Amino acid sequence: MARESRGVGRLLLAAGATAAIAAAATDPGATSRAASQDWPPFVLVAGLLLVGLVAAEDGLFAAAGERLAGSAKDGRVLFAGVAALVLIVSATLNLDTAVAFLSPVLVHTARKRGEDEALLLSACLLLANAGSLLLPGSNLTNLIVLGHLHFSGGRFAARMGLPWLAAGVVTAVTVAIAGRKVLRHRVETHALATRPAVGLGAVAVVSAIVLIVALSSPALPVLAVGAAATALRVARGSGTEGVRDVLGLPVLLGLLGIAIGFGTLGRDWGGPAHLLRNLDPWATAGVAAVAAVILNNLPAASLFAARVPTHPYALLIGLNLGPNLFVTGSLSWILWLRASRAAGGRPSVRRTALIGVVAVPLSIAAALVVLSAVTGVT
Repeated sequence: MARESRGVGRLLLAAGATAAIAAAATDPGATSRAASQDWPPFVLVAGLLLVGLVAAEDGLFAAAGERLAGSAKDGRVLFAGVAALVLIVSATLNLDTAVAFLSPVLVHTARKRGEDEALLLSACLLLANAGSLLLPGSNLTNLIVLGHLHFSGGRFAARMGLPWLAAGVVTAVTVAIAGRKVLRHRVETHALATRPAVGLGAVAVVSAIVLIVALSSPALPVLAVGAAATALRVARGSGTEGVRDVLGLPVLLGLLGIAIGFGTLGRDWGGPAHLLRNLDPWATAGVAAVAAVILNNLPAASLFAARVPTHPYALLIGLNLGPNLFVTGSLSWILWLRASRAAGGRPSVRRTALIGVVAVPLSIAAALVVLSAVTGVT
């Protein structure tokens, strides 16, 4: 799996470098503007992954998973707890952090209960994407699209809070119905063995959340928090293993280059902007969902947000929920597969995508209805 991940990373890095160089050669000014819009999200996710790494080493995620495994006799209660955990971590620490660190926890949780982990792993990915609508930092696409709007985290959350909840609940219910036979399983509870260390990891998590909510441009401050927490951990002699694997720089840099290429294209070619101007919110979300699967949601966001979109919130709903349709949709799929397999789990792309085919249109519809009903803005 490590060799496969390195191969994907090298391929994406080569594609990104090619796209960025070609864009710069074609229109340096547009490329510079695209890069200015696209780099902060990637810096932010790097910082959040470092924060998540320190929190994981403190046992915060493992203790949460083990507490769920030990306190919920009924599989349905366990699933509800897992769903809430994934939605909260995705919203506050980014969906990529959620899948990278919660996937191994859920493998451990299922094995503790003597169950197959496939359903919980599917829930982790699908709910992470669904849970990425709440804060700007919850998803890189939010930051790319919001580059024109300059919203603080609090203002964005006030607008998207209820649509986020609607998308999360609909996705959770869809996954639960698909796995209803598995969720009927009951087990005996057991004592909590893993206790989290409430220290550096917790401080880093809280600091990152405060910065994301309070600042309209939190990328560099959050990266500083993540880097400082990692450096302190190393300085204390604890060591922080796997920083390179967690960051996955070839993948991040490759996707950044591809996003810059598409952002340049969107500035030089008016086709995407013209298309969005002639679509209503429902069609905007649908086009965005399909584009996310075809192009990946980050390049798609850069393409569609090269100029101010007519329906930015509907666009985000499609870009964030559409990736649940297939593995090409977002970076989270790659991180999910890598983290799950590294923990000995057996994630099923086919099963997860089949559930996503049902969950995506339902969750998009729920989010759009709530957004329109509550705010009247799309």
